[in-house]
Amino acid sequence: MDPAAPLIRRLEARDDLSPAEREVLSGIVDRIETYAPGQIVVPEGKPLTESQLLVSGLCARSKAMADGRRQITSLHIDGDFVDLHGFLLKRLEHDVVAISAIRMAMVPHGRLKAITEQMPHLTRMLWLSTLMDAAIHREWIVSAGRRSASEQVSHLLCELFVRYQVVGGASGDRLALPLTQEQLADACGLTPVHVNRVIGQLRAEGLIDWRRGEVVFSDFEGLARKAQFDPAYLILNHEPR
Repeated sequence: MDPAAPLIRRLEARDDLSPAEREVLSGIVDRIETYAPGQIVVPEGKPLTESQLLVSGLCARSKAMADGRRQITSLHIDGDFVDLHGFLLKRLEHDVVAISAIRMAMVPHGRLKAITEQMPHLTRMLWLSTLMDAAIHREWIVSAGRRSASEQVSHLLCELFVRYQVVGGASGDRLALPLTQEQLADACGLTPVHVNRVIGQLRAEGLIDWRRGEVVFSDFEGLARKAQFDPAYLILNHEPR
């Protein structure tokens, strides 16, 4: 499989790509690296000469504190650049950590630089990718500051389901999600015990079932209402950019 295929699908959900643009994206990958669950993919502060495109699996941007506590600040799925902003920043102020076993495509910054100099529309599409990341960050801030624990967990599950649908990673009402409740707690700023109670509540309300790494969305519309989930921030409209 073309390692850039999930990225191409993600971008083409928002605007058309020309055959030449698809060909360039298919050719930007230098090599594929694999990482085990829990392995640090991009260490905080490491000088960067390439950006990493997630081909398969689940990974997170994560900030560790001196006392061992950790906050997951974003989750990345197939087709996401986990550190496209590192092209300009040259280093990250956080770690990127594998949640599951993952395959990562390595994209040299020289190839990204060539795109920015030669292909203005594709440059805008990659810029849009970073803007989508920023929009998701803002929604997470709203969740942390204003949504209840039940709303916050519901909102994140709705978000992941829609994001996976865009890249073909969800099947019907089911989503394979290799995320533990402890990791979900780290993403929501809650305790694992609190998250466990929330999942039990959502199950009792007939909204979801979560067993053995798979979430069944028994009533997605009901879950979205509970979370006041509006997918507009995921920029799903397809239009010229």
